[in-house]
Amino acid sequence: MNADDLKKRTKQFALRVLKLVAALPNTVAGRAIGGQLVRSGTSVGSNYRAACRGRSRAEFIAKLGVVEEEADESAFWMELIIEGELLKRKQVEALLSEAYELTKIMAQSRISAAKALARNVKRASSKVISNRQSAIGNRQ
Repeated sequence: MNADDLKKRTKQFALRVLKLVAALPNTVAGRAIGGQLVRSGTSVGSNYRAACRGRSRAEFIAKLGVVEEEADESAFWMELIIEGELLKRKQVEALLSEAYELTKIMAQSRISAAKALARNVKRASSKVISNRQSAIGNRQ
């Protein structure tokens, strides 16, 4: 799955969250959980887009961590909706599964990107050490 696919998928996730929240009861609990879920659910897509625009690999990795947290938080609110019996499990479970999947995808992407960054840093520092040793050897 490439970045454009994930942008579309996270946007669809946000739209589905909005529809789910619209179905919540107009109670104190429904409004409170709904507000939290709207914020975290829509933030998944917006932060993923921001990650794709990251100015560096480190910034990309940090923003992916935010996306992962927001997807996991969305799952938490949906679990509360089910366990608090605000909606029937059947109304929530497909979107909850998507929240779990997005959390896993973002976690794995963040881990892979961090490993790649670490390899690049290690390679770059090895080159610097090698160049310094060459420079010192040439002076003698």
